[in-house]
Amino acid sequence: MFGIVVVGVGIAGLARIRDLMNPVPSSPSEHLKLFGFVSRRSFGNINEAKQISLEDALRNKDIHAAFISTENRSHEETIRMFLEAGKHVLVEYPMALSAKAAHELWEMAEQKGKVLHVEHIELLTEEYKQLKKEVAGKDLVKGTLHFTGSVLDENKSGFPAFSGIARLTWLIDLFGDLTVTSATREKQKDKNYSRMTVHFQTANK
Repeated sequence: MFGIVVVGVGIAGLARIRDLMNPVPSSPSEHLKLFGFVSRRSFGNINEAKQISLEDALRNKDIHAAFISTENRSHEETIRMFLEAGKHVLVEYPMALSAKAAHELWEMAEQKGKVLHVEHIELLTEEYKQLKKEVAGKDLVKGTLHFTGSVLDENKSGFPAFSGIARLTWLIDLFGDLTVTSATREKQKDKNYSRMTVHFQTANK
């Protein structure tokens, strides 16, 4: 069995705990054993999974990998700690708030002989797979991707571009490398409103 700890118990972390406690029969996840979860908040147990301290998770030799599901800004530091402790790491997208930090982390994982995997779960959904089939072989002339959400805490989530970066990877996966041609941001603090508008060009303009 491969020992796992889940770090962070937001929506993604709770889903990880649920799936690890109830693995799909005959799937690789049957070989994963959840040793517990780490959170800054005090929960005790969640679905029979026990809360453990970060220090215990880093020290425990029976824990081989960490599934990191915390806010964006803390990903880099948490990854470093678990790689230093000799653990494999799976982290929710995005891995870090800069490309430089991401490359440093991948180099660190390689030096340690550990797997560092960034998971962008949306790219594995049936809806997305269908969308990819529909655009295959077609040339993009013009298009718009519009999505909304609640206003996020920038101290935890990073600059607004990071709140939407998961969606932007859809476009790169579908249409190849993109170049930013312009970007604007509108904020209305009194209405708790913020909007970022970005224009991209594909490689063939």
